[in-house]
Amino acid sequence: MLTGLSFGVIALLMVAGVLLDLALGEARRWHPLVGFGNLAMALERRLNRGGLRFWRGALAWTLAVLPLTAAATLLVMGSNAAQPWIWITHAVMLYFCLGLRSLRDHNLPIADALAQSDLPNARLLTARIVSRDTTSASEIELTKASAESLLENGNDAVFGTLFWFIVAGGPGAVLFRMANTLDAMWGYRTTRLLQFGCTAARIDDALNYIPARLTALSYVLLAPGLQGKLRAWQCWRTQAPAWSSPNAGPVMSSGAGALGVQLGGAAIYDGEIEHRPPLGEGLPATGADISRAWRLVARTTVLWLAVACAVAAWMEMVHA
Repeated sequence: MLTGLSFGVIALLMVAGVLLDLALGEARRWHPLVGFGNLAMALERRLNRGGLRFWRGALAWTLAVLPLTAAATLLVMGSNAAQPWIWITHAVMLYFCLGLRSLRDHNLPIADALAQSDLPNARLLTARIVSRDTTSASEIELTKASAESLLENGNDAVFGTLFWFIVAGGPGAVLFRMANTLDAMWGYRTTRLLQFGCTAARIDDALNYIPARLTALSYVLLAPGLQGKLRAWQCWRTQAPAWSSPNAGPVMSSGAGALGVQLGGAAIYDGEIEHRPPLGEGLPATGADISRAWRLVARTTVLWLAVACAVAAWMEMVHA
């Protein structure tokens, strides 16, 4: 392992990080990712001007990510990896990078508001988690926005983070989440960010390539019944290529197929209708499907932890 830790320890630290996230949620003050976001905004304001914007964006990405990744690496690599405080440091880094409880806390209230036919509150809550216009959104449109966010961010905020934690421990999780954050902030195809954010978008695509497909496969495996699994697989294979994002397509199409609902389609961004490819198949999504999407993400988390622990136990038996 790149961390110097055994896989058994890595598996236990994964469980510890997820439990910390579920128990504590996001730090309300002094969250490292919030501070990193402020740094990213300052770098973008400073460097995204004049010519050579692609290279300025590459420089900004380097200045934002590499020093902090190096510091995280030095923090856990400077001593014997078997020391308990090293283990605790890895687990705390993972906790700060995970967003499983955040997904629940931001999306289930939308489902509750829709269940009470409180569209104004549901629109307000949905606007906090997506960039599309929710001013006059219907229940179906709000459900689509929330469910798609849950499915996609299940990969970004949970499974991609766990994957890179397996690869490189706490520093791997930190690197992934910083790269993902920069893509979320800079990776838009607007006049201002198209060239500047290109490096952030492409690096995030590369880091997410394997985790996204493992996430999509997990959604397929956890779809109910053989028919559900075949539907999720078919949606992944036929619908994902139509999406411009190489990673969001597989994750959201397989997830929508697993849920057996229709997602994707038209959405309003910056006052203009964007006609997006369809996702999934079945009945139009309703508010109750938000809770079903959350349960799919939660079960996938349990699956990943169970597989990691099972592999760790098998490795211990082999080397016993």
